[in-house]
Amino acid sequence: MNVTIIGSGNMGRGIGTRAAAGGHSVTFVDANPEVAEKTAAEVKASAKKGATVSTASLGDAVLGDIVVLAVWYGTNMEIAKQLGAKLAGKVVVDIANPLNSTYDGLATAADSSSAEDLAKVVASGAKVVKAFNTTFAGTLIAGEAAGQKLDVFIAGDDADAKSKVSQLITDGGMRTVDTGPLHRARQIEGMQLLHIVLQGALGTNWGSTVKILG
Repeated sequence: MNVTIIGSGNMGRGIGTRAAAGGHSVTFVDANPEVAEKTAAEVKASAKKGATVSTASLGDAVLGDIVVLAVWYGTNMEIAKQLGAKLAGKVVVDIANPLNSTYDGLATAADSSSAEDLAKVVASGAKVVKAFNTTFAGTLIAGEAAGQKLDVFIAGDDADAKSKVSQLITDGGMRTVDTGPLHRARQIEGMQLLHIVLQGALGTNWGSTVKILG
């Protein structure tokens, strides 16, 4: 598959690393072209099975099968509106954790989530999937945490869209945990809020992951 990652920061680099390692071609898009080029150069070393890694501007990018919005809550919706009909028919992955200004709660309404808010503004026919918000950038680049394969919790209303995201996850050496419909993003985002606020107490320095064992 071809994957477009909008946002070339730490999370974009991490997701791109796993995608390229799984044999998927990646295009990075960023408001700062130099950042996109730097990230692309770093990710190229992980590319396997003929995967390519490139950059493009937002206006000129030919969007891939999967479009990952690796940006903050709020910015994700602004970009979706800007892209408009270009997102029609695309699988749009929302990774945002909608933290409030004090980073001790969620900015979304109790009956919504970042993913659901995004789904209200994307072009008709775009399929929103929540994924990657519970995996920190460093663990994505490493592909594991404490020797354990990463679990990636996903939620979405379209089975085919979730299947494509799940394939991306599996090919990248991780495990998909399908939590169900898109409204389950509320619980996934709440779970990651707890994971974030516990970093100091646990002393894990953003190197932990949320995993289900049984």
